[in-house]
Amino acid sequence: MLYFSRLKTALILGACILGVLLSIPNLFAEPSGGLPWRTIRLGLDLRGGSYLLMEVDMGAVIKERLNGLADGARRALERAHVRPYALVIQPAQDRLLVKPGDPAQRDAASAALKGLQATEQQGIGARPDLEIQETPEGVAVALSQTALIERATQAVQQSIEIVRRRIDETGVVDPIITRQGRDRIVVQLPGINDPDRIKQLLGKTAHMTFQLVDESANPAAPVPPPGVAFLPLTDKPGQKLAVFKRVEVDGGDLTDARAGQNPQTGDWVVNFTFNSVGARRFADVTRQNVGHPFAIVLDNKIISAPVIREPITGGRGQISGNFTAASATDLSVLLRAGALPAPLTVVEERSIGPELGADAIRAGAISLGVGFVFVIVFMGLFYGLFGWIANLALVFNLFLMLAILSLLQATLTLPGMAGILLTLGMAVDANVLINERVREETKLGKKPLAALEAGYKRAYATIIDSNVTTLLAHITLFIFGSPPVRGFAVTICVGIITTIFTATVLVRLITARWYIARRPAQLPV
Repeated sequence: MLYFSRLKTALILGACILGVLLSIPNLFAEPSGGLPWRTIRLGLDLRGGSYLLMEVDMGAVIKERLNGLADGARRALERAHVRPYALVIQPAQDRLLVKPGDPAQRDAASAALKGLQATEQQGIGARPDLEIQETPEGVAVALSQTALIERATQAVQQSIEIVRRRIDETGVVDPIITRQGRDRIVVQLPGINDPDRIKQLLGKTAHMTFQLVDESANPAAPVPPPGVAFLPLTDKPGQKLAVFKRVEVDGGDLTDARAGQNPQTGDWVVNFTFNSVGARRFADVTRQNVGHPFAIVLDNKIISAPVIREPITGGRGQISGNFTAASATDLSVLLRAGALPAPLTVVEERSIGPELGADAIRAGAISLGVGFVFVIVFMGLFYGLFGWIANLALVFNLFLMLAILSLLQATLTLPGMAGILLTLGMAVDANVLINERVREETKLGKKPLAALEAGYKRAYATIIDSNVTTLLAHITLFIFGSPPVRGFAVTICVGIITTIFTATVLVRLITARWYIARRPAQLPV
């Protein structure tokens, strides 16, 4: 009980001093000298910022899937020599309808379309991705309910990842991006009070494709030829260009995109790089189509359609247009982050001003200070000197908590501040147990040293058990809880760890030093 080696004493005191030093950066602005300056970051409710609730367009996801099925159906019907036929995409019914021109070919069409059926193994057995249905109008290829649910889940998860990448590219600190419900995403941006640029970045699907131009088609025609689409030009409003629907190279094969300036003209451009698959495909297409225009399409709008002068075999290219520095940078951010599987629309938008955040910090600090004072007064009045020793340890407990949260660069929210206050109240529970046990041993007539030894020894197991069970409960909250609940759980978990140290180690060290110095005949409890 009383023995602490010099090394152990130095480690304990060193940990306390280090905790104080690591907490200090939270009181000052970060210097410009490049010093390591880790601080606790403030969440949306304390710092102010923007809240966006965005919805994934599931209709676009289904339509894209049906368009892919239509291409596969055309190839399957051609191989089966089923002609003529008509393909009708019916997004409202989640299906593709095939109408053979000759009713006698219905069976052949049905057999050919069954080859499109795909199964996804999940656990035991297989679940069909497509359902072939015979209807009075023809043969329908319908997406199964299982396929629709899985595709919706994948679209939301992929959208969350891409949204996170796009926001990270803008330099926003500590964004919170979570799923809400079946097809919605919550985006919280601390410190961003004007999220217009973020909304523009998130609102673009950014699906880039490279498609050949149909030079024989007339864009002024009322209906494009089969396999051709009339797409608008971004730099020439009102004008369209005929491009083949076939995608020669997909933007998903891009590995990098950077804004830059053309050294000859000084205009802003976007330089891009393909992976090995994209580079090989890009080289083949440009080699086979020298002298023909090659359209660069972004979200069904043509950015530019330069003429291929020579084969491009290096896997690198350049997108030119009427770019400014900001628009070129934004486009490069979108291309690096990847394309969204479906458009996102802002359903709800809220802004929290810095004044409201300051008010929340002020209210939280007042509640924290009042609670801290009540705890200190209670311990001092009820346990005398040992209560004031516990209060000293409580101060270092607070410093250690702030130090660990600073090292983790944790985001502090109002629930987190509540967690700190609750931890301070729980922290003295261990000292209450020890002091009550020491008081009982003293009443039984034991000498001061024996009473201290018995009090710490018998209370130790109870302290560890109660704190470990509480720690496990809050780890579960962190794993399964929402962001506010996770912030609360983090502060509690850190507080439990520092509480065990200060209550069972630091208080015992201070008590031992006091006893050795005073050698009291009676304990002040």
